[in-house]
Amino acid sequence: MSVAGEHDPSALPPEEMQRAQLYALLARLLARPPGGEFLAALSALDGSALDGDASPLGQALRGLAEAARGTDAAAVEEEFNTLFIGVGGGILSPYGSYYLTGFLHEKPLAELRGDMALLGIARADDVKEPEDHIAALAEMMAGLITGAFDAPADLEAQRRFFDRHIGSWAGRFFTDLESTPSAAFYRAVGTLGHRYLEVEGKAFDMAA
Repeated sequence: MSVAGEHDPSALPPEEMQRAQLYALLARLLARPPGGEFLAALSALDGSALDGDASPLGQALRGLAEAARGTDAAAVEEEFNTLFIGVGGGILSPYGSYYLTGFLHEKPLAELRGDMALLGIARADDVKEPEDHIAALAEMMAGLITGAFDAPADLEAQRRFFDRHIGSWAGRFFTDLESTPSAAFYRAVGTLGHRYLEVEGKAFDMAA
C-alpha cells in the first residue's frame, strides 16, 4: 500500500506496537510464502512477550514456531500455491467480498475502497490483488495503528475499520484455513489469525 503520510512508530506504546507487529506478521505470511530466512526467524518465536505463555495467543505463536521448524521453504511455497493460487484458483479464497457475498469484486470491496480513500490509503501500482485480500487488510490495520497512512488512528476509527472489513468475515477464513486438509504450516497461521482476531474483537468491545 502507498502512504499519504508518515509517523514515527517508536512513539507508540509497546502494546500498540505489538498489535501492529502481529497484523504485519499475518500480512506477510498471507501475501506470499516465507523464504528460508523468514522461516528461521519464525522458528524462534516463543510467545513469551504476550499475556503469559499459557495464553491462547502465546500458544498460537509457539505453534507457528513449531510449524516453521518442521518444514522448509519449498514445501511452504507448494502449500501456499495449493491453498491460495492453484490452477484456476486455490482451495481458499482470501477475499472479503467472497466470504460476505460468495463472489469477488462485490459491494464489500467497493465499500472498502471508499473507506480507504477517506483514510488516505491507496493500492500500490505493483499490487494486482483486490484490496479486500486478507493480507492487504492486515497490512492496513497495522498502518492505522502505527500511523503509516497519516497520524495513528484512534481506537474508534480502528474499530470501525476492523468491524466493517475484517471482523465481519476473517474469523471464518482463518477457521477454514485451520481445518483445510491441505494446510500444514498454514494451519498454524490459521490458528494464529483466529486467536488474534478473538483478542482484538474482545479488546475493542471492552474499549467501547
